[in-house]
Amino acid sequence: MQIIELAQQAKQASVELAQFGNRQKNEALLTIADSLEQRATEILYANAKDIEFAQSQGISLAIIDRLLLNEERLKGIANDVRNVAKLADPVGQVIDGGVLDSGLKIERQRVPLGVILTIYEARPNVTIDVASLCLKTGNAVILRGGKETKFTNAVLVDVVQDALEKAGLPKLAVQAVTDPDRGLLLELLKLDRYIDMVIPRGGAGLHQFCKENSTIPVIVGGIGVCHLFVEKTADQEKSLEVIANAKTQRPSTCNTLETVLVEKSIAVEFLPKLVAKMQQLGVTIHSNDLQKIDGIEPLDQEKLSQEWLSLDLNVVVVNDLQQAVEHIRYYGSQHSEGILTADYQMAHQFVQQVDAAAVYINASTRFTDGGEFGLGAEVAVSTQKLHARGPMGLEALTTYKWVCEGDYLVRG
Repeated sequence: MQIIELAQQAKQASVELAQFGNRQKNEALLTIADSLEQRATEILYANAKDIEFAQSQGISLAIIDRLLLNEERLKGIANDVRNVAKLADPVGQVIDGGVLDSGLKIERQRVPLGVILTIYEARPNVTIDVASLCLKTGNAVILRGGKETKFTNAVLVDVVQDALEKAGLPKLAVQAVTDPDRGLLLELLKLDRYIDMVIPRGGAGLHQFCKENSTIPVIVGGIGVCHLFVEKTADQEKSLEVIANAKTQRPSTCNTLETVLVEKSIAVEFLPKLVAKMQQLGVTIHSNDLQKIDGIEPLDQEKLSQEWLSLDLNVVVVNDLQQAVEHIRYYGSQHSEGILTADYQMAHQFVQQVDAAAVYINASTRFTDGGEFGLGAEVAVSTQKLHARGPMGLEALTTYKWVCEGDYLVRG
């Protein structure tokens, strides 16, 4: 099938899907969730083939971790779909409105965006997360996964399409492009007549490629160079636990901590504790402020603006909050930033000055997630400022229309 035909089919499916109500959409979602568990053996077998291929290609352990499915992760994905089914359907919601002096009644109503193109790499969970959120909001979706997820995605898309058919919804509301040819991707990015939004989920290179080549609006995000600033009044023992969670709970994610900034006045006291804690957890520290301690790697300035996606952590000593904020502005990716402090005024100042999609006071950056924020599954984490920012749930996949009503009203 030619790419333009696929996009045309998605557009037609989006028109049909927008006519269905919450009950039928939820029926399809619950069928998807049940099928994921019922077909677990088939899905995990396909995933094992993808893992084997990734290992043969020398793909990094961080990427393989993102690619890996097991029974626990698959059950988590199924439960995320059930959570989406429980959420209120935003489509048709009246945002605001009223009656004007002219007598015209106006309302802003939420409506689906239309067709979403999602481009991602080694994350099979994205296939289900995006499909379920798009289905709930009445959007069609074209999935363009990486070659690393070829076998897994084939089964997952079949699960979704089968559920759509059983619920009486258009099967082609969810389609996948499995050919890895980048020329096809370039063609997709020019089809603004049929596709309404592009959501890339992958490395910085993928985001840049989409921005440079798309005639369709692109949601930028997912690159997480996240920081925690340990301010001088912070509870040091509790701070260590937050840092450990932010770095080690799942190192390959975009909301994982990459750099700890420590205020100079507590560095002598706090740094040895930090080193001991991190080394105990198998974390390699990179710092120019700790060169006399065994096991510390020198700091690479270029790495300060990149994701480690591994058990590696930058540690930088800063003079004060202002220098911490300046460091974050220069090296951060506007994803998730945090301060550890007992000084409310400092916390308020940090929140006001740091430009990020999520800003934390005395909490781990790992909370930047659609599920943790109560959104159900997320389609992406946006770090831009227009339309959507932070974890993108259901409302971020809608736009609105003005509905205006009069009694044969004319403008004077």
